[in-house]
Amino acid sequence: MALQVMSAQDVIAQLHSFDTVIDARTEDEFALDHLPGAVNWPTLNNEERIVIGTMYKQVNAFEAKKRGAAIAARNIAAHLEREVIDKPRDWKPLAYCWRGGKRSGSLSLILDQIGFRVTLVEGGYKAFRAAVIEDIPRLVSPLHLQVVCGTTGSGKTRLLHALKSLGAQVLDLEDIARHRSSVLGAMPGMPQPSQKRFDTLVWETLRRFDTSKPVFIESESKKVGNVAVPSALIEKMRSSTCLDLALPVESRVELLLGDYDYLTKDPAYFCSRLDILAEFKGKVVVAAWKEKVMQGDLRPVVKDLLTTHYDPGYLQSMQRNFNAYAQAKTLSPADHSMAAMIEVAKTLV
Repeated sequence: MALQVMSAQDVIAQLHSFDTVIDARTEDEFALDHLPGAVNWPTLNNEERIVIGTMYKQVNAFEAKKRGAAIAARNIAAHLEREVIDKPRDWKPLAYCWRGGKRSGSLSLILDQIGFRVTLVEGGYKAFRAAVIEDIPRLVSPLHLQVVCGTTGSGKTRLLHALKSLGAQVLDLEDIARHRSSVLGAMPGMPQPSQKRFDTLVWETLRRFDTSKPVFIESESKKVGNVAVPSALIEKMRSSTCLDLALPVESRVELLLGDYDYLTKDPAYFCSRLDILAEFKGKVVVAAWKEKVMQGDLRPVVKDLLTTHYDPGYLQSMQRNFNAYAQAKTLSPADHSMAAMIEVAKTLV
C-alpha cells in the first residue's frame, strides 16, 4: 500500500475525513501550535532531539542518524503498543512533522506496512501554517461583523457571553488570547498562547461561522496582550457596524471589582501591575493608588483608573480607528448583571 501525500490546502479541506491526526514533532513544538484535533506522538522527544542535533554538529550526520533511528524506533514502537493495537483495518490516520517529513515518514512507513491507509502532510506543519495565514483573509471577507464597543468595565465580555448563550455567533478574542486586553489584563497562572497558536485558534473559529448571520466581536486594538490580531480581521472590524455598550461609572467599578477579583484578592500583585502605569501617570499618582490598595480602599483607585487613564485613551482610539463608531447604536443595560446583559442580547438576536 503506497503512502498518500496531500497538500496542506487539501488537508485543511478534508480534515474531517481522518480518524486521527498525528503530530510526530517534540512536545515543545506541539505546544507551540498544531493542527486542529492533533495528538502528539513524538518520534524524538524534547531532550532526544537536542542530543541528536548536537551529535549532527559535533560528530557527524551518519552517526547522528544511526543513534536517532534507534531512538525513533523505540518511541514509535511505544506509540504502536499504546495507541494502534486496537485500531481497526479501516483506521485512517494523517501524520506530519515540521517540514521534511523524516519523523512523520518513519512512523507512517510502519503504519503503511501494517496495512493502514496513511496520509502525510506535504511540507508538514510549516506548510499548514502558511495555508492558515493565507486562508484567514478569505474567511474574514464575507463576515457581517457587529463590533461591541464600550469603555472599560461596561460589560463587553459579559454581553458576548450572553449573546453566545442565546445562540448568536461570537468571536471572543480575549478568551482565545487568555488576556483582557489592557495593562492590567494579564491573568495570573494563565499564560497566553503563542502567536502561531492564537492564529490557528482564530482560524478554527472563523471556519465555523455561517456567513449569512452576524458575528459579534469586541472592539480590540491590534494586540491582545502579547499576541497580534490578524491584520485582515482588524481591518474588517474597523470598517464594520458598531454597538456602544454604556454603563454608569459606579456600575463599571463594581463590575471590574468582580471580574478582576484576582487583583483585588492579591494587593501586592495589584500594586506590581500598577507600577507599569508610572510611565503614563507619574510615580506620585501611582504611589497614592498603591497606598489605597494596600489599605483595602479599592473603589476610588478603580474609579480613577477608569476616568483618568482608560476612558480618555479608549474614546480617542475608537474615534480614530473605527469608521462607524460615531453612528453606533447605544445599548444601556439596566445594571452590570448577567441577567441585564441577556436582556440586551435578546434585542440583538
